[in-house]
Amino acid sequence: MDNKYLKIYNELAKKIERGEISPKSQLPSENQLSKEYDLSRGTIRKALDLLSQNGYIQKVHGKGSIALDVNKFDFPVSGVVSFKELSKKMGTKAKTIVSELELIKPDKHLKSKLNISDDEKLWKIVRVREISKQKIILDKDFLKQEYVPSLSKEVCEDSIYEYIEDELELRISFAKKLISVEEPTLEDKEHLDLEGYNVVVVVKSYVYLDDATLFQYTESRHRPDKFRFVDFARRTHQ
Repeated sequence: MDNKYLKIYNELAKKIERGEISPKSQLPSENQLSKEYDLSRGTIRKALDLLSQNGYIQKVHGKGSIALDVNKFDFPVSGVVSFKELSKKMGTKAKTIVSELELIKPDKHLKSKLNISDDEKLWKIVRVREISKQKIILDKDFLKQEYVPSLSKEVCEDSIYEYIEDELELRISFAKKLISVEEPTLEDKEHLDLEGYNVVVVVKSYVYLDDATLFQYTESRHRPDKFRFVDFARRTHQ
């Protein structure tokens, strides 16, 4: 069995993962790789096809093979996951910076989002998520004080969901999410390392307890190059 193409595949894949072949750069041509590895163009082509199938390169007509940015984090669309849980799954060093923590009266916008009255109060929490020393997520959370009577900076730096479920003994059940691509606001530019990107991916979440009570509204604003938004879909048959 000819496994020579797998050796080439693994070697090129590791170079892309380590950044030795940088994103958006062009790989050597099939002819050049054939000479470098002393293998047939057919074997090289099989390795490149496998790299393309697994998301390491994009074959562009007239330009050859272009390396893709594989250092992205999978952000689950369908799950209700805390940043602490997500960072553990990613296995990378992450930090939460609490920019704002205050009890506020809802404005018209928030009253419509959370369906609350003038005399109810909300916790407003603004947190910057730093991954590998880059600030790439801005989270703006609004929670009903009725269900979360008190909050501390320490809880917000660690995990609000863990506090709600373990300390307050409430059960978070499901969320409705809306995803859009928007121009960065001044707040985004102030808090995030945008690296010249002129859009952010915004996930707006309405989070419910197990009795179907809406208790939280969140805007999670992401730098677009660092995340893949993933979901698992199953076809239902009639």
